[in-house]
Amino acid sequence: MKKQLKTLLTIALSAALVSPAFAADKIALVVKSLGNGFFDAANQGAQEAAKELKNVEIIYTGPAKATAEGQIEIVNSLIAQKVSAIVISANDPDALAPVLKRAMDRGIKVISFDSGVRKDGRLMHLNPSSNPLIGEKLVKMTADAIGATGEVAVLSATAQATNQNIWIEEAKKVLAQPAYKGLKLVSVVYGDDQTDKSYREAQGLFKSYPNLKAIIAPTTVGVAAAAKAVQDEKKVGAIFVTGLGLPSEMAGHVKSGAVKSFAIWNPIDLGYSSIMAASQFISGKVTGKAGDKVSLGRVGTVTLDANGEAAMAEPFTYDASNVEKFAKFF
Repeated sequence: MKKQLKTLLTIALSAALVSPAFAADKIALVVKSLGNGFFDAANQGAQEAAKELKNVEIIYTGPAKATAEGQIEIVNSLIAQKVSAIVISANDPDALAPVLKRAMDRGIKVISFDSGVRKDGRLMHLNPSSNPLIGEKLVKMTADAIGATGEVAVLSATAQATNQNIWIEEAKKVLAQPAYKGLKLVSVVYGDDQTDKSYREAQGLFKSYPNLKAIIAPTTVGVAAAAKAVQDEKKVGAIFVTGLGLPSEMAGHVKSGAVKSFAIWNPIDLGYSSIMAASQFISGKVTGKAGDKVSLGRVGTVTLDANGEAAMAEPFTYDASNVEKFAKFF
């Protein structure tokens, strides 16, 4: 009997020692705010990556409103939970850096995606696309909608949103080119990635600029809100909206005529790629140095530049010819 008990104890002890090695890596996907269709689609891709990797558990989280304070509180909680990695789309690149540095000091791998964190606050940033190409795409779609001349305005997310700010600057560079000299940027306003505020900001642009021809919204929340405002104010055909949006949210606006075309990368692939990248850091296959090749699974492989950044893919244009097809997916 004693021999049997000793054997059972040995087995139990061995299992206790071995089981942590097989415990799932917890990767937190921290988004700008919950209830955003873009990030819900990114979470779908994250879950697909976890299923493929087999030893990963996704914690999908974010604040109710797109604030840095809300994300900081969540990151502190994740540090306490001792997650393996944090994948974050930042509401503020600087405000989040200290708490994310603290996470890395505790051995947590941190990468940003979509909207970046200051370099010292993460190991890698995965851009959804090339910033210059996004800026060029935004201006080209505007010109396709209204022609070579007219007043245009930008409706962005928060004033601190890294990605939107970069894309706006790239768009300004394109607008400065001779081919687009007839397009005049009259204002940049911020809807804070809130539907109601974005809607009101669009209405404000109508009143402030009676000759306005187009609104460029490099945010999925803002582009849908602006398009709705154009419809509600009976300005379809007079003012066009373009930017970065989800097919499922924009199909009706394309049908109404408020939007001729818009663009977006595939958020499912973006979420998938971000988790795949995080798993590479957890396993130690990459460390974040310039030249590191990071496998993104089915999406391919990217190479980190001197800033620890890489780009996933070019943005894709959606219009009346294809939006209904893609609306079934995201």
